[in-house]
Amino acid sequence: MTAKTSKAWMTEHVNDFFVKQAKKEGYRSRAAYKLKEIAERDQLFRAGMTVVDLGAAPGGWSQVAVENIGKHGRVFALDILEMPPLPGVTFIQGDFSEEAILQKFKTCLENYPIDLVISDMSPNIAGIGVSDHARSTYLAELALIFSKELLNPGGNFLVKFFQGSNFDQFLRDMRAIFHKVAIRKPKASRDRSSELYLLGLGKIC
Repeated sequence: MTAKTSKAWMTEHVNDFFVKQAKKEGYRSRAAYKLKEIAERDQLFRAGMTVVDLGAAPGGWSQVAVENIGKHGRVFALDILEMPPLPGVTFIQGDFSEEAILQKFKTCLENYPIDLVISDMSPNIAGIGVSDHARSTYLAELALIFSKELLNPGGNFLVKFFQGSNFDQFLRDMRAIFHKVAIRKPKASRDRSSELYLLGLGKIC
């Protein structure tokens, strides 16, 4: 990213409606509004459910989850990055694809069935289309593998995915695991961005 491009991005970011709204309402990121819109449209949350937020930092999606599941619900957030504590969220730092971190998570889970897995993970964008797409696909695949192995039958899965050559195959992979797969582009997702959200509804037993 050049200095000129970086300055333009910063100007747009500061003036962004969702950035301002996030500061006003106390959300850690503008991405919270992506989840809020999808969750409202597709009724993702219910009281008492167990939610896992993969790649959770800085915590905007976890905040939305906590608000919607009530005091008897549980939210687990996992990320290799640090995340400041959030009331109602159990945070585990580390790579969830590594066995040691996965076992730590399972210990905290205490055999509760996972009702919903959400993932807004994104790689550090280098500006090289093919490379960026490959790395984002890899992260989405890790989230899908996690959901395939641990999500409760009938559970739901929401994941960010960037459009590109791997999109159709990933869509087929999701359709093999869920009864229904929907594509969402929330208003808070910038028009120029190739990001979409794939929603798997009703994990097949």
